[in-house]
Amino acid sequence: MYLPKLHKVWLCQNSQGGIYLTPKMANRHGLIAGATGTGKTVTLKVLAESFSEMGVPVFLADIKGDVSGMILPGEDSEGFQKRIKNKLGLDIDWKFSGYPVRFWDVYGKMGLPVRTTISDMGPELLSRLLELNDTQSGVMNIVFRVADAQGLLLLDFKDLRSMVQYVGDHAAEIKMEYGNVSSQSIGAIQRALLRLEDQGGNIFFGEPALDIKDWFATDSDGRGVINLLHCTELFQNPLLYSTFLLWMLSELYEMMPEAGDLNKPKMVFFFDEAHLIFKDAPRSLLDKVEQIVRLIRSKGIGIYFITQQPADIPDSVLAQLGNKLQHALRAYTPKERKGLKAAAQAFRPNPDLNAETALGELGTGEVLVSLLDEEGVPTMVQRAYVMPPRSYLGTCSDEVRRQAIQETPLHTKYAKAIDRESAYEILQKRAQQAAAAEAEPEYEDEESEQNSGSLRDEIRRNAPRTSTRSTSGRTTSSRSTRTAKEPPSVIEKVATSALQTFGRTIASSLARGILGSLLKK
Repeated sequence: MYLPKLHKVWLCQNSQGGIYLTPKMANRHGLIAGATGTGKTVTLKVLAESFSEMGVPVFLADIKGDVSGMILPGEDSEGFQKRIKNKLGLDIDWKFSGYPVRFWDVYGKMGLPVRTTISDMGPELLSRLLELNDTQSGVMNIVFRVADAQGLLLLDFKDLRSMVQYVGDHAAEIKMEYGNVSSQSIGAIQRALLRLEDQGGNIFFGEPALDIKDWFATDSDGRGVINLLHCTELFQNPLLYSTFLLWMLSELYEMMPEAGDLNKPKMVFFFDEAHLIFKDAPRSLLDKVEQIVRLIRSKGIGIYFITQQPADIPDSVLAQLGNKLQHALRAYTPKERKGLKAAAQAFRPNPDLNAETALGELGTGEVLVSLLDEEGVPTMVQRAYVMPPRSYLGTCSDEVRRQAIQETPLHTKYAKAIDRESAYEILQKRAQQAAAAEAEPEYEDEESEQNSGSLRDEIRRNAPRTSTRSTSGRTTSSRSTRTAKEPPSVIEKVATSALQTFGRTIASSLARGILGSLLKK
């Protein structure tokens, strides 16, 4: 709950009073950790509601589909009143409220479609999404370079597939300028694209591409809009989910100008199941994430990671998370006990609290909390209860969701996909033109042959004919072999001479044979 007079977020409560988050320190990032079922989602909602109330837009991923109720006001109950009075020790008239929510969905089923272009995703993130090795990633870089050199736009999935095929077909020409492109690497990339398409990942690429600036919005009351990404289906493909989050971080970092130290963030992002971002990520990608997390706070952006174990996040990133809320951890194995101890040691020590022991004892909705004070110094760890949310705990109906999607001013911008001319269409035209060019000489040869045949027929028809009688007595017409005036050719002369010589030789032989026989008698 945001308190305008105090300019703070009332986040937790214990026997010593309220524990507040200073808005000026909210863009120093944060961590919400804890085992399943310990209350991380409620903590996320309380923070998101507080930021919305102070006019800060929010993005959060709805993994289980149970955050959509934020659009509706909460409901009072006997259990709720017991929590307020008994656990929090408060005697106040709690006001419930719904919040401005915009629904988004990569698959376009439970919210406005979220798309990006192949070019915006870039070869590095695409290689991670396709699980390519270093050699195949190098070929993917060549694909992008060739497309850029030839002015071919890579917008949607079919653009990428056709461009990969083009590079494979012209590997010999490309080799001298860009390096070797093996048929094995092209085949591996094509198989990876087919696998991603079977998983539905191709739907993420296309236009109109998401403009993250559209998330920086407030409602008529000045409350920040909560952009809720429906991830129930997306989370079934963890690699696509984590790559989407990394793409968002990169986009934010590149588009946001330097802002310095602000009194409150420009926007806050909540990344649930954050361990997936770092799982099996190459060193170069981890370095990039660390750089973004370290520098993006100066652009007025706050990032909050939600995960089970702090150890799920690399130490270089964890060191940048100043606001920490740790829910209960269960330690049943030596590895889990080691993780629990490491989580307790990550807090600033409190001489009145054994953090390691408390972590195993925390109940649902209870946390170990350490926030940055107004000077940016972490406070000593405390044990406290998270304040309850003001919105509805649960999911909203499909009708409420549908109405919210239809009424948002961004519906006309993103609802319908656009397929403009890009690499696929251009390469198709080139292939058709090449095929037509190859077929044209053959067509001309056939036409010439037809013309020659027609000319021969015309000559035969117009040639003079003589009548001769066949052995059967029938009269037949034949073309005159030669006119009297026409001299014999050289070949005819040689043939005639040879025949004459051959005839004389045969005659002489026969004469000698006959005379010889007569003389003997």
